[in-house]
Amino acid sequence: MRKLEAIERKILSGQQLDQWLAVARFHRRKIVFTNGCFDILHKGHVQYLARASAMGDLLVVGLNTDESVKKIKGPARPYLDEGARALILASLGFVDAVVLFNEDTPHNLIKQVVPDVLVKGGDYKPQEIVGYDVVTQHGGKVVTVDLTEGYSSSGILGKIT
Repeated sequence: MRKLEAIERKILSGQQLDQWLAVARFHRRKIVFTNGCFDILHKGHVQYLARASAMGDLLVVGLNTDESVKKIKGPARPYLDEGARALILASLGFVDAVVLFNEDTPHNLIKQVVPDVLVKGGDYKPQEIVGYDVVTQHGGKVVTVDLTEGYSSSGILGKIT
């Protein structure tokens, strides 16, 4: 049971995140941030998150709540509820913290985290990424990572239905 508790401790509220960040900054850890819905976690997600994690010391994943996923992807989504998605992400060894956000974008969460590195998929241009302004104003980097060809939640779901 201790392993499950350790995984669950990686899922942070906003206040817990502030405390976690204070400790990380005290120890001069390089913080990487990324975000997404991560509904139906697949190989592409795992490779993307592993690449993001390699860019620093600690990886924080912003996770859309169920409500925000519905706004973005439609009323039939998400397939997995936010608790399940958060637990699955937190179980990955290279994910250090998972934080839920309810807005359409993670801009407020990025302002809270102020990561050293902000990572998104290669289907974005760095200047178009939400939070680019916050990160670059504080001397951080915004990086895109190539996506794993042939893997997307929508593509997987299309094969099932």
